[in-house]
Amino acid sequence: MARVFSSFSRRLGSGSGINRLMTDLGSAMASGDLIMMGGGNPGMIPQITAAVQKRLLEIASSDEASVRFAGIYDGPHGSISFRREMAAVLKRRYDWPLSERNIALTNGSQSAFFALFNMLAGGFDALSPESENETAARKILLPMTPEYIGYADVGVGDDMFVSVRPLIDQHAPHRFKYRIDFDSLPINDTWCDPAIGAICLSRPTNPSGNVVTDEELARLDALARRHDIPLIIDGAYGLPFPGQLYTPVEPHWNDNTILCLSLSKLGLPALRTGIVIADEAVIDALASVTAVTGLAPGSAGAAIAEPWLADDSLLDFGAEIIEPFYRSKRDLALAAFKQSFEGLNYMIHDPEGAMFLWLWLPELSVSAHELYERLKIKGVLVVPGHYFFPGLAEPWTHAEQCLRLTYSQDDEATARGIAIIAEEVRSLRS
Repeated sequence: MARVFSSFSRRLGSGSGINRLMTDLGSAMASGDLIMMGGGNPGMIPQITAAVQKRLLEIASSDEASVRFAGIYDGPHGSISFRREMAAVLKRRYDWPLSERNIALTNGSQSAFFALFNMLAGGFDALSPESENETAARKILLPMTPEYIGYADVGVGDDMFVSVRPLIDQHAPHRFKYRIDFDSLPINDTWCDPAIGAICLSRPTNPSGNVVTDEELARLDALARRHDIPLIIDGAYGLPFPGQLYTPVEPHWNDNTILCLSLSKLGLPALRTGIVIADEAVIDALASVTAVTGLAPGSAGAAIAEPWLADDSLLDFGAEIIEPFYRSKRDLALAAFKQSFEGLNYMIHDPEGAMFLWLWLPELSVSAHELYERLKIKGVLVVPGHYFFPGLAEPWTHAEQCLRLTYSQDDEATARGIAIIAEEVRSLRS
């Protein structure tokens, strides 16, 4: 029977990049016959796995902990004891003036961004009595693309984003780095486009592994505060945890910052635990959205991780365990590129953080999507680059020359996948 769906359903079901990514990821995991270089699933780190198993045994042996783990609803803000411990550890470590009222849990980061973006952008009621018959529309500014694939389709309405091409610094053979083009932003010291409702960036940036410097972030923060616009930082791979960073930077928060964190890249992606740190007005509004759309966030992630806050180990996992694990895998993947791509024209963005290599093929003769399809036939799953450029005013050829590759999985499989990609690129060239 043919069904007619609403515009809301058609929008979210119209072949979004994140839907394709997760569908391919699920199919590949089920079949087991693809080299997984596409998704953002974290690697299995033995020390983290052991810590999770220890917590699960502790929970299972306690009636009270088991009930809290799966038997009762938390409030729409999430576990109050977890939020208190989170505020306490961030106050101890960074002297941030936080309480549990500055923190909310969500059912994963994607749910948090769906709520936050639609809270801060889209249609607004009349802002003054003189304009009572009018509404104002606002957008999320992405100050540098490419950006996270999951942002692109979370808007309830169309045209949610405005983004700016980066400056490209080709500073070494086969290496480049994106930098924010502040001169091209629709905001400066004296003026801001009234359509901008918030500024958002991921740090480290998914997909490129770029880490915005402390100086760049301070400049964005100053612009946001000057014009009373929230600055959203997606720290899913960064600071204060899980610390997948290979370049030294400082964590950032103030009362105009909305800092979004997650337990996923720590090694708990299936538990869908997002963490938002912001002023109380934002937190309460976010909790209201959670109550309507999901009653309350899940409790399992908070129950597992709470003791890791009490002794600071959640923050220490990054420098002591997670960063060395991914740094080693990154270096092996870079060595495989150097070997397999010998003689090819290729560029890799400086992998300063996260778990991805962002590959730019300036002479690619087909679209990134066609190369993705060719590689899938050859048994390698990647993500084509064009999904990561929402909000650009006009198409950019560069977007069709890039691929995102993850190195989080088995090292030998990653090396084989890189070799297959190189072989396919050579065949296209010839």
